[in-house]
Amino acid sequence: MYDVTIIGSGPAGLTSAIYARRAELATLVVSGAQPGGQLTITSAVDNYPGFPEGIEGPELMERIRAQAAKFGVEFDLGEVTAVDFETKPFKIAIGKRNVETRAVIIATGSACRWLGLESETKLRGKGVSACATCDGFFFTGKHVAVLGGGDAAIEEATFLTRFASRVTVVHRREELRASKAMQKRALDNPKIDFEWNSTVEDVLDPAKNKVTALVLKNVKTGETKELPVDGVFVAIGHEPATGLFKGKVELDAKGYVVTRGTRTSVAGVFAAGDVQDPRYRQAISAAGSGCQAAIEALKFIAGEDALPGW
Repeated sequence: MYDVTIIGSGPAGLTSAIYARRAELATLVVSGAQPGGQLTITSAVDNYPGFPEGIEGPELMERIRAQAAKFGVEFDLGEVTAVDFETKPFKIAIGKRNVETRAVIIATGSACRWLGLESETKLRGKGVSACATCDGFFFTGKHVAVLGGGDAAIEEATFLTRFASRVTVVHRREELRASKAMQKRALDNPKIDFEWNSTVEDVLDPAKNKVTALVLKNVKTGETKELPVDGVFVAIGHEPATGLFKGKVELDAKGYVVTRGTRTSVAGVFAAGDVQDPRYRQAISAAGSGCQAAIEALKFIAGEDALPGW
């Protein structure tokens, strides 16, 4: 029996673990398939407070994990295979292990959709990114490409014009899917140009260990060409890791956990980080919501918050 079981071990999950354990709650963190979350595949992190010289993503997560371990948080490296939120205490299956818990914090995060190219994978953190807010500064004065045509892509492209000398939006259709207001902003921006009806066939050049160009294919003519760029930002959407929770808590149309604060539709079940945040998706905002979720869980366990769900 645990007081709090946290599913996920990124900034949200580990921060909630630190707060829960400091409140002397028996706390279990289930690390899952990617311990440490998305930051473990992120190179330089320059926007997390307390590290003026910057820090590598894996090192940052290892430090936060060590801090949680110092307070006595228990870790399970397995994956949650089933949850039962209909009975109290809640029941969670971790492989062949079954645990009971008085409260749950869902912190399974989300993952960006990638193109699926081998070269793209090899060059992540070396010119390939999925976060303009995180990495835009590194491309000051350079030419970058943004892949996608929705609101997220146009928002990324517009943000990148603060740093880049030129931003090329690559879109597989001949018109954008973004809102009219965002389209106008991008089309009127002299720093943004477009490659219409185009898909990315390859990212060059893994042999040089950096991005030098994109190989584009025109979907109408079949012709290919190289577009020289210094970086590429993939903005074709994110997928929250919520398959396990369908029918267990309320999800929105895109699969994100619906929350008020960090409460879910089930009393005693909370959610923190990117799994319930399609807007900000930052390590610091995830950590902040992890703190909130732990405090909410403490109040729930102490009987200070008897409201059913919302």
